[in-house]
Amino acid sequence: MKFVDEYRDATLAQQYAQKIAEITTKKWIIMEICGGQTHSIVKYGIDALLPPEITLIHGPGCPVCVTPIELIDYALAIASLRDIIFCSFGDMLRVPGTDKDLLTVKANGGDIRIVYSPLDCLKIAQDNPKKQVVFFAVGFETTTPATAMAVYQAAQQRLNNFSLLVSHVLVPPAMEAILGSPNCQVQGFLAAGHVCTVMGYEQYNPIAKKYGVPIVVTGFEPIDILQGIYLCLQQLESGQAYCENQYIRSVQETGNVVAQQIIQEVFEVVPRRWRGIGEIGESGLGLRQKYALFDAIKRFSTDLSYVSPSAVPSVCISGEIMQGYKKPHDCPAFGTQCTPEQPLGAPMVSSEGACAAYYRYRSYQTVNN
Repeated sequence: MKFVDEYRDATLAQQYAQKIAEITTKKWIIMEICGGQTHSIVKYGIDALLPPEITLIHGPGCPVCVTPIELIDYALAIASLRDIIFCSFGDMLRVPGTDKDLLTVKANGGDIRIVYSPLDCLKIAQDNPKKQVVFFAVGFETTTPATAMAVYQAAQQRLNNFSLLVSHVLVPPAMEAILGSPNCQVQGFLAAGHVCTVMGYEQYNPIAKKYGVPIVVTGFEPIDILQGIYLCLQQLESGQAYCENQYIRSVQETGNVVAQQIIQEVFEVVPRRWRGIGEIGESGLGLRQKYALFDAIKRFSTDLSYVSPSAVPSVCISGEIMQGYKKPHDCPAFGTQCTPEQPLGAPMVSSEGACAAYYRYRSYQTVNN
């Protein structure tokens, strides 16, 4: 466990907390953009180690959480069709649509299968030539290369019974949408290390410069996050704003060029609606025209004609939570009307959702607040 333990060393964590306290002279608000970072912060009590002047707020860094209800409803409609094998990552099965979730469709006889990679779906399609296999392609830039490779291989193999319901989203446009809001509170960002492992961090420098906000590419272990906060505070306290890489063991400035090439081959940038937030221009990926055959919405357009966009339940404040305006325990439904067993919003059931983190590690706050 050496290589895990060294990033969870309690003594080193206290030392970083002390260094952070020593350089902090003002109040600062820092947003971690990734749901994996949120879970580490809440699980290990990282925010409790910080001086009271530092506030950590949670961003829209959970791709499951930001998948819009209309795409969930499309998934439900497709998965309910005859001769369909609907494949998805496990997180998506409990995400509520307008009136049900994929787990309900499965319980009613739908052939829904959990996969660990979109490439698994190609084998399923080969083994079931008389059925249509649909993969629910959800994720940030991190998971996009595998999806792109699945489409590329399907085209090479002429697998005409495979398609995608695409909900891939991009991090930098979401950060700009948050920074461009008149209600923005963010003074510094911890950027998602796994996204930058694929895409690099060259595109973050213009954002940092434009908005005067430090951006630190950060890992997911407690020491990573504390070091990322320390680096961010060094910039804030000295009046600087640029992109800095804490996660040097995984991230290079240019990222994974080969992975980027397969993404560019298969996908193009499109507008994308984010659940609880709204449409963000150039924040999503859609299949290029040469791969349009693999677009499930086009393939099943007749069967989806009755699906209309729905709204998030009014009591759910997931949009405000994912933009950093509120914390999960500020929601009146948290832990009462909204639980992992009966979720109102995706952040309560996703493994990267902020509400799920608070419910799992800090559900006592429902009593104390």
